[in-house]
Amino acid sequence: MAKKYQIFNLNYINFKRRIFWSKLKIFIFSIQRKNLKIFRFFDQRKIGSIPRILISSFLLIISFYMAPILINYGNQNLFNVNEYQNNSKAILAYTLNKKGNVNSKEGENVILDEKDLLFDIFSLNDLETDTVRLDASTIKQLFDDTNYKLKEVRETKLVKPVALTLLPREIKMIESTSERKEFFIQIILPLILEENNNIKLDRKRLFSIINKSKNSKLEKKWLEKKYKQYGVVSKDLSVLKIRMDEVPVSLALAQAAKETGWGTSRFAQEGNALFGQWTWSGEGLKPKEADENKGHKVMKFNVLQASVRAYQRNLNTHKSYKSFRLARAELRDRGKPLDSIILSKFLDNYAETGEKYVEVLQKIIKQNNLKDFDNSKLLPSSKELESLI
Repeated sequence: MAKKYQIFNLNYINFKRRIFWSKLKIFIFSIQRKNLKIFRFFDQRKIGSIPRILISSFLLIISFYMAPILINYGNQNLFNVNEYQNNSKAILAYTLNKKGNVNSKEGENVILDEKDLLFDIFSLNDLETDTVRLDASTIKQLFDDTNYKLKEVRETKLVKPVALTLLPREIKMIESTSERKEFFIQIILPLILEENNNIKLDRKRLFSIINKSKNSKLEKKWLEKKYKQYGVVSKDLSVLKIRMDEVPVSLALAQAAKETGWGTSRFAQEGNALFGQWTWSGEGLKPKEADENKGHKVMKFNVLQASVRAYQRNLNTHKSYKSFRLARAELRDRGKPLDSIILSKFLDNYAETGEKYVEVLQKIIKQNNLKDFDNSKLLPSSKELESLI
């Protein structure tokens, strides 16, 4: 009954939406007709061009002024869906095993709160509910127009901030394997870099707080938020520092490529699932070979960015990847770069194939020269991000 009610509400909203846009078009058309009538009036009385221009300009300004008001009215009164049920939080189930995400020291034996861990992912997922899927040719044209080429990225280490929300359906129809791989990397690379930038900014603030003898209320409030976000129940700054860190770009690209078949899998196409994370609750996508009433589902997302963020949060908080985090922290302490080949060895728990999975990841990284992207920087879209270049 609830599903039927929700479908009815969505259909009703879409219907109101269509009516609103129709009215807006009629409004603009009526202005255009009035312009024509005025011009005929001027023609009949042989009035010069200056009054025509003045009146036409006035009407044009009025139309531009009225359009945002009408759109704003529509958004507030016709398209407001806050009162309707949103089940995105049910879709985003975090549990990777039936008992939940239990952590030992790195934060005592407790079950972490899913809402705290994934609050920012829920928010991102909720924001993007009405996305448009661009076709492959449009995306390629976008890359051409912005001069975004992987060959240049490998040389300059600079990436254009072109963020796409969905994979194109036609990616599986690209016959050339090398072209399909390059296209997939072009789409996913900015998303990974954006999430790494978010973590870099957080680490920068964390180190600033650590180096102070006394912290402000605002800083303490921020710390409380991050303790929850990273599942640090002990509120230990050293544990937070270990967890709040980047995933090497080449490693994330390799895992996305492996889990989605370079963007062609059903989970990637239907659920924006780039990293194949599992859930036993929620409304994920059921693997075809899984038992109808038992087994896991693959988590799904409204947008690709949410999938990348959930993947990083998974590696940075789940007990299965504690050794991965410790190895990463050791590289940091020794002043070494985050080497994807070294760190991939600690992801044998990511898939049932264990060591075989690690071998496949390392092969993907080496064969496709993915380490070329490890030091790449996302061109800043704000002043705050300029400091990261």
